[in-house]
Amino acid sequence: MSQTTTTNQSPSMKLTSLFEETIDKTIVDKNKRQPRRRYLGGSMLGDKCARKIQYIYKGQDPDVDKAFKAQTLRIFQLGHDLEESMGGWIRNAGFDIRTMDSNGEQFGFSIAGDEIKGHIDGVICSGPLSVGYPMLWECKSANDKKFRDFKMRGIKANHTYEVQVALYQAYMELTDNPCLFTVVNKNTSEIFYELVPFNQDLAQYASDRAVDILKATKQNEMLPRIAQNKDVFDCKWCQFTDTCWSDG
Repeated sequence: MSQTTTTNQSPSMKLTSLFEETIDKTIVDKNKRQPRRRYLGGSMLGDKCARKIQYIYKGQDPDVDKAFKAQTLRIFQLGHDLEESMGGWIRNAGFDIRTMDSNGEQFGFSIAGDEIKGHIDGVICSGPLSVGYPMLWECKSANDKKFRDFKMRGIKANHTYEVQVALYQAYMELTDNPCLFTVVNKNTSEIFYELVPFNQDLAQYASDRAVDILKATKQNEMLPRIAQNKDVFDCKWCQFTDTCWSDG
């Protein structure tokens, strides 16, 4: 905030700015204290760039100007809150949906000596509709523009989510019945529903890719970038742009 802007503010505006700064700082500081993943998560294996996945796995700090700001972290939290609400709506409709195990932890899987893990949103074990049970349940949220993409193309609108669902179905042994994939529109609260059959080829691709990334990382080998220069959209908005392009 510039000195001129601060000087021209009324006492009330100065106080509200202090509230904003204090709360935002708390949000960012709390996120910084969270332990970093030291494993390959199933939710990241569909990302376009294998090198980006390597950086996340290695615990690389984001570029100085790319660290998550408070607003971004609130968007993430809103997604978690909407997921919890969606699970409640499904449960209230008479479905037996399990989102936590007996220890209050998310259901999940762990392989390769705990270096590849995944945590699912839930399993629907039974319900009032004549469909196959049990089925995987995965929930996402999206702004209005991305939500329209899901309505047009289904889960194929996001390759990362498509890979995630296939991998979770495989390792949670939930391949016999389609996954219930839901997306909540953050702008309108509209909900998109899709039944996603198991895609064995996609699950195998994700599993093989995880092994390749682990092997390369342990051998201190950085996998190829997805672009020839850092002005390409996916590179430009990556958390590790400067780090990546200075690595040679």
